[in-house]
Order: sequence, then structure tokens, then C-alpha cells
Amino acid sequence: MESVDNRDEAKVSESKFNQEIHSKIVRAGKRTYFFDVKSTRNDEYYLTITESKKRFGENGKFHYEKHKLFLYKEDFDKFADSLQEVVDFIREKQPVQYEVVEEEKQEETTEEVIPEKSFSDIEFEDI
Repeated sequence: MESVDNRDEAKVSESKFNQEIHSKIVRAGKRTYFFDVKSTRNDEYYLTITESKKRFGENGKFHYEKHKLFLYKEDFDKFADSLQEVVDFIREKQPVQYEVVEEEKQEETTEEVIPEKSFSDIEFEDI
């Protein structure tokens, strides 16, 4: 009977392995990002980041192309610091461009700042 209890514990332990603890979904144009917190067999949390894109095949049917990153807690600080560094670099080197539009109102000129439209990269398969 004791071995049955151990098996039951093993089943519970196995079911906890790779269990999703928390999820966040970010939809960004044609891509969707999934941030999932999961647990290891030792009940330690880790993060998976999944990029998902809808792709159309030659027959007209679609499938999802997925790319995954696994990030473990010992790497969180290095990853977050490096991500922030490169995001800051991009924002500094390519700041958001604004277009100035002038409107005349009763002999007064006011300037309205309108963000420039951004374009996403489109691949031939997307058309």
C-alpha cells in the first residue's frame, strides 16, 4: 500500500512539472507574445517567452509559427538589464519622429504634433 501512495505522490509531482503558474498575452500587430511562468520538478519558477505568427501555406490553410525562449531565474537580472540597455539604445538612436502640422484659426497659427505613421515589415508570404 505504501508503494501506491508513493506512485500517487509521483503523479502529483509530475503533474506539477511544467505547470503554468501565470500568463500574460501581448498582441502586437501580426505577432502575439506569450509570457508564461512555469515550474520545474523542484517547484522552481522559470519564464517562457513565445512569439507566435500566423502563416499561410500554399493550399490557403494557415498554421502558427512559434519561437520560444526559456529564461531561468538566475538569468533574470542580466536579461532585464541587457534588454533595457538595447531598448534605450534604439530609442536614443531612432527616436519617434513627429510631423508638424500648422492650422490657421482666426489669424493665429497653432502647431499640432502628430506622430508619424509607423510601418511594419511585410514579407511576401504575408500578402
